[in-house]
Amino acid sequence: MASRLRTLAPRVNLAPSRIGRAPRHTGSTPKRERNNVAWRAWYSSKAWHELRLKVFERDGYVCQRTGVICAGKHPAPDSPTANHKVRHNGDPALFWNPDNVETVTKEVHDTVIQAEEAKAYALGNWG
Repeated sequence: MASRLRTLAPRVNLAPSRIGRAPRHTGSTPKRERNNVAWRAWYSSKAWHELRLKVFERDGYVCQRTGVICAGKHPAPDSPTANHKVRHNGDPALFWNPDNVETVTKEVHDTVIQAEEAKAYALGNWG
């Protein structure tokens, strides 16, 4: 009687592809365009860091959206984050206006506020 051949488990791992990956799309998307602007450098300036601290002190390190005390250190969810209430889109008057900046927790900024901005962008309400 003829016996059936059995398959054997491979004893060698597959080698990674030597061909490489397809190049990623390098065309601009709206989000890339928003992040590739000159005013983004303002966030690294000494003046911005001083403004942030003044706003945090003005607000008593309390999240203006939830009332939670911002006691953590970045990247903790309860660390203080400065948020522009009204999108500035590179307008220096809006960017540097302390009345347009509020203290929020990193968690609120990274969830609630980001979702609001994504929704505004999807609806075409993005500057």
